[in-house]
Amino acid sequence: MQARINLVGAQAFSRRGMLTSVGMGMGMLGLGSLFADEAISPSSGQSLAPKKPHFAPRAKRMVHFFLNGGPSHVDTFDPKPRLLEMAGQSLPGSLRTERKTGAILPSPFRFDRYGESGLEISELFAKTAAHADSIAVIRSMVAQVPNHEPSLMLMNCGDSVQPRPSLGAWLMYGLGSVNQNLPGFIAMCPGGYPIKDTANWQSGFLPGAFQGTYVDPKHQEIERLIENVRSPHASLTQQRKQLDLLHQLEKQRGEAARDSRLEARIESFELAFRMQTEAAEAFDLSQESASTRELYGDSTHGRQTLIARRLLERGVRYVQLWHGAGQPWDHHSEIEKNLRTQCGEIDQPIAAFLTDLKQRGMLEDTLVLWGGEFGRTPVSEGGNGRDHNHYGFSVWMAGGGIRGGTVYGATDEFGFKAEQNPTSVHDLHATILHLMGFDHERLTYRYAGRDFRLTDVHGNVIHEVIS
Repeated sequence: MQARINLVGAQAFSRRGMLTSVGMGMGMLGLGSLFADEAISPSSGQSLAPKKPHFAPRAKRMVHFFLNGGPSHVDTFDPKPRLLEMAGQSLPGSLRTERKTGAILPSPFRFDRYGESGLEISELFAKTAAHADSIAVIRSMVAQVPNHEPSLMLMNCGDSVQPRPSLGAWLMYGLGSVNQNLPGFIAMCPGGYPIKDTANWQSGFLPGAFQGTYVDPKHQEIERLIENVRSPHASLTQQRKQLDLLHQLEKQRGEAARDSRLEARIESFELAFRMQTEAAEAFDLSQESASTRELYGDSTHGRQTLIARRLLERGVRYVQLWHGAGQPWDHHSEIEKNLRTQCGEIDQPIAAFLTDLKQRGMLEDTLVLWGGEFGRTPVSEGGNGRDHNHYGFSVWMAGGGIRGGTVYGATDEFGFKAEQNPTSVHDLHATILHLMGFDHERLTYRYAGRDFRLTDVHGNVIHEVIS
């Protein structure tokens, strides 16, 4: 079950996918495990108050630019001259794609070297490339299957088969929230999202208070950006009295009748109440200077990226920026045209974000992650597209403890399969948790009789990309 943000009349989707009105007179901020029939350990600790990690963190906050659909690595951050040399020929028989595809398709885009490090980046990200010396590219990522839904779950939740808590939920569980008046974990996905995608920012078996809050950044008016941010039925004073009554009723139930799911619901009401006074200010871009707004660009993705900076600045712990919900990076055809368009939509906002963080002294303790759920094949599909490829692809990180100007791992000469230092999603997650101050093997949660963790029983920290 998943729920979307609604600060007045709470609405939730049941496990059968039916819309269910909860209607408590105030709303909630999305509690995925609230209606789950699994019990949550009462000793789990629902508090969103800040917590100390295992050791001193390199990063205090994180933003994830998530390119839904699978961006082509051989056209963006993994140049392969061999593709041009063998254009129109077949891949060696030892490199077999999952589905029947065509001949080798060279990248139509130019790669150049940038910065003192000489990091090779495609012309599609020429503006982002100005920050090459702050970026570490992992060119040897490997997923498990070439299908979107399981690979989305793997990248975001650490498991491709069963629903699990998302990375953002684990960070909230481990670190808590700095600003008690805003959600600590926000997912922005322009234009809405399919119901199935909400699993990618769920809390799973963790307490529902740690689930991500969804915001649709395509809107500019605060009332549409955050549904029901102001109550049409009750004043703040009246709402405060309602909440006080809820607390009194819960207290009368006594310790023996304690229900962590109910506690999470009440806590979400409290957060919704506090958001009414602070959320409007946090999402109000008119408070930014004209030069800053121009830096990001007047587009949906420019605005959502600037909002992300404002949220991180105000103590939000984890922001995920989705790109490609309406038009995924799933370029089975016309990849030259479509990839150029979509990269053009995010190159300026990402470059602006990195520039802005540097100017504000925030990049050094803000971890930035860019990537999708897998990559694309070096051979053509339909003559001018690329099929899914989970055998090798690229992601990059910057900021928060990252050794910039670094390349880790490599695919083969065609860009088909990770050849040097194959890197699993578990390795990536272990590295992220390490930068945020956690030993990934010790950040656990007891559920159904065993201790679970984001990395399951896998994962090694990639020390080579850490400064």
